[in-house]
Amino acid sequence: MTIRLSELFGKEIYSLDGERKGKVFDLVINLEKGRIETITTEPLKARSKAEAKKIITEKSMPYSKVISAKDIILVSTKHEVSK
Repeated sequence: MTIRLSELFGKEIYSLDGERKGKVFDLVINLEKGRIETITTEPLKARSKAEAKKIITEKSMPYSKVISAKDIILVSTKHEVSK
């Protein structure tokens, strides 16, 4: 699947069972591997490491869970993180 990064921002994220997970707010990109690693539904502007960890664990999901990205983003329901 190929899509421009700019097209992902603001897209709605849904699980396979129809649960809304949020909107794409930010992306974590691995520049060495040239791929998206994580989608976040909140800004990554954290005041502490603990706050950043909370955002990554509670308000994010691995991009590897993305099944499709067109009008919405559809993600796998296995081991999902809630919004």
